[in-house]
Amino acid sequence: MNNPDYKKIFKDIIQYQYPQKAKACESILNKESLTGIDVITLNNLIFESRSQETVVFNQKHHFYDKQSIMQILEYQKKHNLNNTQIAQKYKLSRNTVAKWKKLGLNQNSE
Repeated sequence: MNNPDYKKIFKDIIQYQYPQKAKACESILNKESLTGIDVITLNNLIFESRSQETVVFNQKHHFYDKQSIMQILEYQKKHNLNNTQIAQKYKLSRNTVAKWKKLGLNQNSE
């Protein structure tokens, strides 16, 4: 299954609907490829104001690839955050963070 071309999708959204946000998103869109974290960051930068219902719906449907999980766990280690703090930053369940660690998804970050 082919992955969506998120760079093209976000560039089109910015070009046609939010040209004022182009500068804020430029550094991420200039990357060679986007990670799951990059997609979430772009989404938050572009669509800042959302209803609580939309936020809850989107949060239930997030998918984190292994690379994104590793980035989150590395950020946690680098900034000495506990599971609750990292969960709040990335709008995750602290149980999700604990599960990732239990599954050994943070092996490379030690």
